[in-house]
Amino acid sequence: MNANRPILITGGAGYVGSHVALHLAERGERVVVLDDLSTGHARSVIGAELVVGDVGDRDTVARVLRDHDIDTVVHLAGRTIAPESVRDPLRYYAGNTCATHNLLACCAQAGVSRFVFSSSAAVYGMPASGIASEDTPTAPINPYGASKLMSEWMLRDLSAASGLRYAVLRYFNVAGSDTRGRTGHRTRNATLLIKAACEVATGQRDCIAVYGTDFATPDGTGVRDYIHVDDLARAHADALDYLRGGGESIVLNCGYGRGASVREVLRAVERAHGAPIPVVEHPRRIGDAPSLIADAARIRQVLGWSPRCDDIDLIVASALAWERSLAAERG
Repeated sequence: MNANRPILITGGAGYVGSHVALHLAERGERVVVLDDLSTGHARSVIGAELVVGDVGDRDTVARVLRDHDIDTVVHLAGRTIAPESVRDPLRYYAGNTCATHNLLACCAQAGVSRFVFSSSAAVYGMPASGIASEDTPTAPINPYGASKLMSEWMLRDLSAASGLRYAVLRYFNVAGSDTRGRTGHRTRNATLLIKAACEVATGQRDCIAVYGTDFATPDGTGVRDYIHVDDLARAHADALDYLRGGGESIVLNCGYGRGASVREVLRAVERAHGAPIPVVEHPRRIGDAPSLIADAARIRQVLGWSPRCDDIDLIVASALAWERSLAAERG
């Protein structure tokens, strides 16, 4: 058993959060999950204690920090669908920015010393080169990205005024599921490409929509940097080790540094499925970047992070296996 004090993971019953909680628990950490289960699922919490509650509720957060003697927080709770944020921006500023403000205020009062924050490549907007390093100017184009960036700013400023040290992890396109099939993405009507395509392959939706086939990319479809959720979970553990070792506050991209197009992803799904899947092509959507790929050199250099699942076929195979298990579970 790890001798460190318990770690609080907000949003630990959700897609990424459940993988992070499982990975930390497996290496002997004591993990407490705080999740309101609005999109998460209690059955996804494995090897950790689940407290059902809202990160935006100050009394709940203060009680959890106090009762469990928390000195390290991994903050993943929040809303994550960019198009939805355009339709309902205040919901995103409340659920992401304001809730993070509440959490940080409670952490400051409780003397939390380390904080790992789940941010997003959406803070970069649409960089002209299609490649974003941590030094690329931030220019979010939707309230989701803006809500994440505002949370980063609050964390930065609190750190400057206190002893709190942090690691901000800017996720690129998270995909796949636990390679042993223990947890995965349970959210219905998800918008993530690989999950949606695997749902088509397993008969859970009729077709996959492709938005834009005339981008200035090799095959005309958008290119993204897909990172396996298991590698992302390990990045959180590595960030925690870095902070425990006295590392200074840092911002890090989480991606592989290379991209796959929508058509390449769909071909990978068809390979794994063993048959074509129905595709419907639509015009590109306003605000969709042709390409967004991480410059991921810093996380490798600073944390020594070494991905193990950097293969689109492996990512898709794990996602498809999970969707098949869900389809069987749902009957």
